Amino acid sequence: MIHDYKSKLELKSPRRGNPRSLTLAALGVLFLGATGLAVSQIDLRTIQAADPGPAGPVVATLALPGQSDRPARRPQPEAAPAPEAGTTSPATRTDPVSKPARAVDDPTEEAAAPAEALTGELPQPAEDAPAAYRWVEYEIRKGDTLAKLFQRADLSAALLHRITHSSDTAAELAKIRPGQSLRLRLDEQGELDELVLRRDRVSSLRVEAVDDGFTAVEERRDLERRVVTAAGVIESSLFVDAQKAGLDDNLIMELAGIFGWDIDFALEIRAGDRFSVVYEELFLDGEKVRNGDILAAEFVNQGNTHRAVRYLNDAGDVAYYDPEGRSKRRAFIRTPVKFARVSSGFTTRRWHPVLKTWRSHKGVDYAAPTGTPVKATGDGRITFRGRKGGYGRVVFIEHAGKYTTVYGHLSRFSKAANGARVKQGQIVGYVGQSGLATGPHLHYEFRVNGVHRNPLRVKLPKSEPLPESQLAEFRRQSQPLLARLDELDGTTLLAEADTSAR
Repeated sequence: MIHDYKSKLELKSPRRGNPRSLTLAALGVLFLGATGLAVSQIDLRTIQAADPGPAGPVVATLALPGQSDRPARRPQPEAAPAPEAGTTSPATRTDPVSKPARAVDDPTEEAAAPAEALTGELPQPAEDAPAAYRWVEYEIRKGDTLAKLFQRADLSAALLHRITHSSDTAAELAKIRPGQSLRLRLDEQGELDELVLRRDRVSSLRVEAVDDGFTAVEERRDLERRVVTAAGVIESSLFVDAQKAGLDDNLIMELAGIFGWDIDFALEIRAGDRFSVVYEELFLDGEKVRNGDILAAEFVNQGNTHRAVRYLNDAGDVAYYDPEGRSKRRAFIRTPVKFARVSSGFTTRRWHPVLKTWRSHKGVDYAAPTGTPVKATGDGRITFRGRKGGYGRVVFIEHAGKYTTVYGHLSRFSKAANGARVKQGQIVGYVGQSGLATGPHLHYEFRVNGVHRNPLRVKLPKSEPLPESQLAEFRRQSQPLLARLDELDGTTLLAEADTSAR
C-alpha cells in the first residue's frame, strides 16, 4: 500500500523538470509520527509543492480529513536564522503555482516544518484580477463561412446560431465577403467574449457577450471629405473621356444616372459634348479611401446645357435638382439598358430580319451582350412575366394606370414575379435573344393609354419641384457649387479654344 501512495505523491520541479519523491521516511516524520493517522486517510488531492531551488527541500502541505471546511490560514513567514560563521545561507525562493497552498491549522505540523522552507508566502490572486484573454484572427477567403470559422476556433454551431439570431444587426454577420477579417476574443476557457467583423478600413460589426445574451453594433470611422473637380470633352465616348478626366467607373455611372432623364446616352451623345463634375474624395489617416458623391454636375449635349445639384432636405432625403429647384428625377428614365447601341428604332415600316417581310416596329431595339441587366424605367407593377409569341421571354409593367413598358427577348428573368411592385432602376431581366431575334438585344416599348409611342421621343412626365418652404435653403446650399461649375466651364472652354488654335 505504501509503495502505491509513494508513486502517487511523486512531484516535479517546475523549473528543472526532474522528479522528486516524498519518501516513506518523510511521510513518517510529517504525519505518521505526529498524528498517528494511517496513510490512506490523507487527502491526496490537496498536495501543493514549492521548489526552493536545487539546494532546498521539497515541502508538501497536506490537509487532514475533517479539516478541509475550516477557513484557511496562511502560515506567517519566520525570520531565517543567521548563518554561522564561515557558512553561507542557501538561496531560497518560492515559485508561483496555479492555486495557493492550503495551510493546516495544526500546531504539530507547523512545528515539524523547517524554518528555511517558510521564507515567503505563496502569491495570492487578487479578487478583482481580470481574466486572461487572447485574440484569434481569420482572414476571410473564398468559400469561407461563419460556421467554418467558428469550427476552426473550437466554437459550437449552437453558439453561432444564438449570436446571429440575437438581433437584426447581428444577423448581418452572415454577409461575410472575401478580403474581410474576423477577430475573436476568447477567455481562458476558450469561451467567446467578443468578435469583430472588419468589413473594410472604415466599417466594422462588433458583437459582445453580455449576461443576458449578446449586443451588436455597427462601427464606422470618420472620414475626411475633400471637394475636387473634373472636366472634359467627349471625343470618342463618355467612358473613355471621363476616365481621362480622372473619374472612376462609379462616378461615370452616377453622372449618367443624374442626367438619364434628359439625355439618352446610347443615342444622343456627340463629339464635342462637355461635362463638368464637382465631387468628394474621402480620406482616412491622410490616405484616399474612395470617391464620394457627386455634389454638382453639368453636361452640355448638342448645345443644350443641363445642370444638377445634390440637395439634402430637412427629412434627410437626398436628390438632384436643377438650379431652379426642379427635380432631375422623372417618372421614367429614357433607356432600360446602360450604354447599349440602338440597333433598330421606332418606325411604321421596317424589314423584319426573321419574317422577311415589311412591318411596323413599335419599339426600340438595344443591342447588348447576353446577360446585360435590364432595368425598369419607372415605378410600377409587373402585369405579365413569361413567354409571349415573338417577344420570347418578356416583362410587362404598368405605371400609374396610364403607362405601360415592355421588355422583350430576355434570356432570363429577375426574382421579381407577376404582380410584384418594382422601383425605377430595379432589374427585371437580362438581355437575350429569345423569340423572333437574330442576335442578343432588348426590345423596349413605351405605351400611353395602350398606344405605342416612340420611347426616344415621347415627352416624359416630370416629378414635383421643391416646395416653396425649402427653396431658400436649397439656394444657400447650391450657390457655391454652381459657382464651382462656372469656374470649370470657363476653364474647359479656354482649353478647348487653345487646342483649336493649334
